[in-house]
Amino acid sequence: MESLAPKEEFIADKIYKIRDSKVLLDFDLAALYGAETSTLKRQVRRNIERFPDDFMFELSKEEFENLRSSKS
Repeated sequence: MESLAPKEEFIADKIYKIRDSKVLLDFDLAALYGAETSTLKRQVRRNIERFPDDFMFELSKEEFENLRSSKS
């Protein structure tokens, strides 16, 4: 089996399972594209019609805390 390229390893390392979906967090996606998180989110909001309905969702406070504690 071939090893993953550095960018693919970065992506694979940043995928989390939340609400039975595999997701990338906004700041990881922004880093992948070399952008600021706020810029990425602004562009998505401005072009929301280009994205599927399930493209993004907001974590609840509990989900965020669970994720943060699991990353430590």
